[in-house]
Amino acid sequence: MTFDSNRAWNEASRAVSANKEVVLAIAGVFFLLPQLIFSIFFPAPEMASGGTEQQVLDAASAYYASILPVMIPVALCQALGTLALLGVLDTDRRPTVGEAIGNGLKALLPYLLAQLVMGFALMSIGLAVATVFAAAGGKVGVIIGLAIGFVLVVPIGVRLSLVAPVIAVDKLRNPIAALIVSWRLTKGNTARIFGFYALLFVAMMVLMLVSGIVTLPIGLLAPKDIAVPVGAGVQSLVAALMAAYFVAVIGQIHRQLSGGSPEALTNPFE
Repeated sequence: MTFDSNRAWNEASRAVSANKEVVLAIAGVFFLLPQLIFSIFFPAPEMASGGTEQQVLDAASAYYASILPVMIPVALCQALGTLALLGVLDTDRRPTVGEAIGNGLKALLPYLLAQLVMGFALMSIGLAVATVFAAAGGKVGVIIGLAIGFVLVVPIGVRLSLVAPVIAVDKLRNPIAALIVSWRLTKGNTARIFGFYALLFVAMMVLMLVSGIVTLPIGLLAPKDIAVPVGAGVQSLVAALMAAYFVAVIGQIHRQLSGGSPEALTNPFE
């Protein structure tokens, strides 16, 4: 089946609009709230001007090490929200919010395992290519190797990008089988899906930029104890809405390529 990006976007928009109360509730709890708490209480440190490259790297390393215990539960919360939202937007079954969250909890472990397998595989490919070129060309080789590794890894990531709806909607709990099904569903449509993702990414970056511009006067004129939460609130709201729409898009891409039927899952190891 040939992927139709216009159809995927229109159906995703209709699905969100038809279930807007539930979508807003789930997005608020699982995307907005964690992001807002993180932005307010764990902001990125302001780098002092004139610092050396090593000082900047040390400050960044210390910051990320300090927030790691917080990032893990936030990531888990957002993963659960993704799976629950996919269940809500499954127009074949129309589960309740409670059922969607329950199904999301059941799908969480297989989804995390699939993400770990995928992340490890993609990282291994990228590092292997970078290492080969580094051995041949030093720092320049590393840069070239990373660029080539990125070019190789991106299409693989696109092919495996439907693992969440395969697990959440089709209830395929085997992580490896879910990755295989995603690979098979996207066959022949990698370039189209990548182009669609790229357009969405650009649109989302523009929205984030606009939201930053809108809150800029508040940041410049209001006291810091007001400007920080207001700016974080606007940015988190925009990010939560974008995440909800992106999840809906992923769900509709899966629905379109699978024909909206679990028949596509028959013996994924064939």
